[in-house]
Amino acid sequence: MASQTQGIQQLLAAEKRADEKVNQARKRKALKLKKAKEEAQAEVLRFREERERQFKEYEKQHMGSKESNAALIEETTVQKIEEMKHTVAANKNKVIDYLISQVFNVEAKVHQNFIAAEN
Repeated sequence: MASQTQGIQQLLAAEKRADEKVNQARKRKALKLKKAKEEAQAEVLRFREERERQFKEYEKQHMGSKESNAALIEETTVQKIEEMKHTVAANKNKVIDYLISQVFNVEAKVHQNFIAAEN
């Protein structure tokens, strides 16, 4: 009986050591997963920063900077306004003469609806 008890004790001790080794392995696995996750996040961050830098470089090369676009729009606007001012100055007298002739040269005639109502 004593040998059975001793054998059971050895089995329990072996089971306890096995549980400890399994727990240690799980802890190591959890640490490795955590480390791998952190490394992956760092790599993703580096990749994102690199792609962002490449995009900004591409944007600058192909679309120009926001300041240059704003300056181009401002220049175009000023140019169009100057063209409009020139057109207005060139046609101002013609328009005034036309309006004056329309106001002072009135032809008096009976409206067609009034004529149709008498008949």
